Amino acid sequence: MEDTLIYNYSRSSSLEKKGALEELFLAKYSEIQKNTDVPCFFWGNVGQPFILARCLITLSNIVKSSFSMSPFQMALLKDPIVTAGNERLRFEGFSHCAGVYARVDVLPEGLDGEFLENGTTNVDFNQPMITALGSIRPNENIMLSVGEKEVGLYREDKKIVERKVPLPVKWIKGLGTVQIYLSESERLHCFNKIQTQQLFRGMPKGVIKSDYYLMVRGNKPMFSPVKSAEAICIGGIHRLRLLEPLLPYIDHMKIFAHPNMQSTTWQLYMGNIRFSFSLSRESWRGFSGEGAVLDSLVTDISDEWIDALDKYAYANQSFNATVLALEEKLSLNKVSNLTGRLAAMGMLGYDLDDNGFFYRRLPFKLNRILGLNPRMKNAEKLIEEGKVEILNTTKERTEARVAGTGVHHTVIIEGEKERCTCEWFSKYQGERGPCKHVLAVKKIISK
Repeated sequence: MEDTLIYNYSRSSSLEKKGALEELFLAKYSEIQKNTDVPCFFWGNVGQPFILARCLITLSNIVKSSFSMSPFQMALLKDPIVTAGNERLRFEGFSHCAGVYARVDVLPEGLDGEFLENGTTNVDFNQPMITALGSIRPNENIMLSVGEKEVGLYREDKKIVERKVPLPVKWIKGLGTVQIYLSESERLHCFNKIQTQQLFRGMPKGVIKSDYYLMVRGNKPMFSPVKSAEAICIGGIHRLRLLEPLLPYIDHMKIFAHPNMQSTTWQLYMGNIRFSFSLSRESWRGFSGEGAVLDSLVTDISDEWIDALDKYAYANQSFNATVLALEEKLSLNKVSNLTGRLAAMGMLGYDLDDNGFFYRRLPFKLNRILGLNPRMKNAEKLIEEGKVEILNTTKERTEARVAGTGVHHTVIIEGEKERCTCEWFSKYQGERGPCKHVLAVKKIISK
């Protein structure tokens, strides 16, 4: 009895201490005020203007490309998201089908200017900007300005300004999935310039509908239609041709892959400029529909906590999730759930070389979390309507029945494995995130 009392007291004290530390985090970061009076985020010279121009033209070509959309759908999407922060500039974009994500990072050593504030804008690169970028010569001096409402390019006495345009909803959804996949990816290869060029010369011609595999024999990387041990699976390999214009300028290339091959990322290094290029599992699959962020939305988190992490990210501009958890005495699960929610609003990206998140200063709209994730919204509706019945649950296994339209679905969750008898699960086997039935069950048992 005495041992039990000592244990309970100890556990209670531990919980009280943890609660006090969490309250300290909330108090410290809820009070941060964002500077809203700075219309310009960055202005200054670019160290490698010719290379940057080639990267931005390639990024624009990616944004204009599509591998599964109609011309009407393509006309609805726009050009780069531009972020100034952490002493660097980032230009991001998706292909029209959202199955290709690309980012240009201009690192601190490649910039000579002033960061007045961190911020993000979204502009449309029209033909005058593309023409100007295409005519930039090596060693030519250019200046860039990034502001809340525009991005400017200045060459001698000429200037071209692109105005802010709305950020497509499809892109916000894609940003959430991409950062989840990137944060789970591992670096598998690093190839020098010659190896990279040889690899791309061996790429199959035409539109390839079957999977290809990247393998290395000796020191020679190659693509093969035959699967082998430790090979990287690539769906829609023809999409890699979008990188060919940059190959003459690279120093080396790194390749990262998701553990389940849901994405591959090809990172090109050119002095102080880095070009990241991520492919979805198949050319017809856009990142916006993958549902990778859904698991992090299952546990209920108060709006106060989400707001506090938003302000923490704003103040720090970049951070490592594990370091955040250790320094602020937070659980890794809580940090994962919080970063998932910011990602669901499009406010976090992931830097593979820094092994951490970076912040995009977008409007803080909590309704985006459910609005952009209809499966989670539908799961909550199932719970509200009393359509979820937990048949039995233990620490190892949960079985539930969920009412559908004229049918009942059986959900079984065993550790990290989950199954459902619905059509969505039968079709994708969990590869595109959990179905609404699994989400509803997980949400109930997490309380």
